[in-house]
Amino acid sequence: MTNTLSNTVISSVLIANRGEIAERIIRSCRELGIRAIVVHSDADAEMPFVAAADQAIRLGATTADSYLNGEAIIQAAVDAGADAIHPGYGFLSENADFAAAVATAGLRFIGPSAEVIEQMGRKDRARLIAERAGVPVTPQYQADSVPADAWPVLVKAAAGGGGKGMHIARDAQELEHALATAAREAKSAFGDDTLLIEKYVPQGRHIEVQVFGDSHGNVVHLFERDCSVQRRHQKVIEEAPARGLSDQVRATVLDAAVALCREVGYTNAGTVEFLVDGDDAWFLEMNTRLQVEHPVTEEVTGLDLVDWQLRVAAGEALPLKQEQITCTGHAIEVRVYSEDPYRDFLPQTGDVRELIWPTEGVRIESGITSGVRVGTAFDPMLAKVIVHRAERDQAIAAMIDALDHSAILGVTTNIGFVRQLLDSQPFRAGDIHTSWLDTRPEAAFTAPECPTEVLAEAARLLNTQAARRLPADGWRLAGPTHPARLRIHVEGTDAEWIEPAAITPAGVYGVSDGARAWLSHQGQSWVVAAADGMRRDKQLNQGGPDVLAPMPGLILLIEVADGQRVEIGDRLGVMEAMKMELSLTAPIAGTVSVKVAEGAQVSMGHTLFEIEADDD
Repeated sequence: MTNTLSNTVISSVLIANRGEIAERIIRSCRELGIRAIVVHSDADAEMPFVAAADQAIRLGATTADSYLNGEAIIQAAVDAGADAIHPGYGFLSENADFAAAVATAGLRFIGPSAEVIEQMGRKDRARLIAERAGVPVTPQYQADSVPADAWPVLVKAAAGGGGKGMHIARDAQELEHALATAAREAKSAFGDDTLLIEKYVPQGRHIEVQVFGDSHGNVVHLFERDCSVQRRHQKVIEEAPARGLSDQVRATVLDAAVALCREVGYTNAGTVEFLVDGDDAWFLEMNTRLQVEHPVTEEVTGLDLVDWQLRVAAGEALPLKQEQITCTGHAIEVRVYSEDPYRDFLPQTGDVRELIWPTEGVRIESGITSGVRVGTAFDPMLAKVIVHRAERDQAIAAMIDALDHSAILGVTTNIGFVRQLLDSQPFRAGDIHTSWLDTRPEAAFTAPECPTEVLAEAARLLNTQAARRLPADGWRLAGPTHPARLRIHVEGTDAEWIEPAAITPAGVYGVSDGARAWLSHQGQSWVVAAADGMRRDKQLNQGGPDVLAPMPGLILLIEVADGQRVEIGDRLGVMEAMKMELSLTAPIAGTVSVKVAEGAQVSMGHTLFEIEADDD
């Protein structure tokens, strides 16, 4: 394969996206000698992808003004002399109107046609096409006529993807709530609140097939991925190929994916997703774009999927025929999220004080760098870690080692949690299904206690003249003093005296501002502070009578009124942060007082509800 296009119809590309995928596209453009242009919001002005591009164009202060502003993006492309627009994933990548507007402006859209996006980008229309192509689909129901033996069911948005607008209902009462919530999420994320109700398979596997088509009538698959490790229908770990699929099921999903693409005349990259339960496989949906997890397919096939996208968009035929595409070894990808896995995966914010990644035998796709702020404007995914080895067990071991040498100091992430998961017996055996994390099995993971070596390193970092608030231990008139001890505490725990480490313990990473230290060991993170005997840190929502905002966000819904009596666990309202909805529940039984209005933007720690406890 040459490192240039066979024609010059694409010499510059505007990337209508951000973060790690923007950097990923820039890399392939550079290898083909294509000029890479990016757009950005004010929040992203200092992000690495902006600096990496050949040209960067500011579009506006907010996401709506920038990455979701199709008209402004197209105008920026025209003004910059771009030949094509690559939408990445998310934002406008599956918006048929945007794809059509790109073509109308005389630019090439690096993806399928607007007509195909319109058909396959919507789950309801895609179902009908799948049936026409002979692809098996899950049973579907109407809201007012779900059979008694059909529960539980899955409510999902007809438009978009990424787990947005998806909820499980186990009875008619839950269905009413799921429909309202899913419709609200779908309207917010995709501008379309159309919903589907389908059979829910509680222990199914999420298997997807990477497909590619060109304008010359060629369609191929690039084998399958297993994306069953999910929380809230959003993927956490992906693998290629899928472990333990029977020859029959593998042939079914691969053949069905190609048949579906031929049925609609599909071009460029896409993914056909299936739900697999034993020897049964059902079509779920098609994503008419590049996927977040495409690196695992690249690793096992040795191909550059963005390169293929650019070639197909330029009018070239697919570089390889089906029989020339091979699958070698095993690849695993971990998504690194700014979230607290031990608090129901609550999104987190903060400043990246230091960024540490392994340097050998690991592929890192990251959209951040040291010094940037992780806020609430975007999805909480920060990076992806990918490994490829000859066997699955080797890939798991390599990934665990990679995560042991990864740290994002200053922001709470899921790195340590995913490391635990990879090292668990259910994952090693391949026994995890799509609802495994959400159902919290008996082997549920718990937050580990801060190890002694981490505390000792924290004391060393904090034991500077600026942080030394108590006299050194064992002061003498002559001779050396004993090592100064420091009274410190991990956030939320009692303080204790700790002697500093003489040298940094192996595998411990840390940084300090003099008052606090951020530390990591085996991917787990802790915040440690020099103790102040005059006060204790205030913990949010830890059994008190008030409900505080767990992070900055938007109040979407208030579901109680002043003076209303509530029970423990009753839902009081809903807030949105980092593109996710968070339920606000009563920590105690009593009478509620509402302290916030719908539509309000609140900061972390803002009092939302006060509850006067019932008299004993």
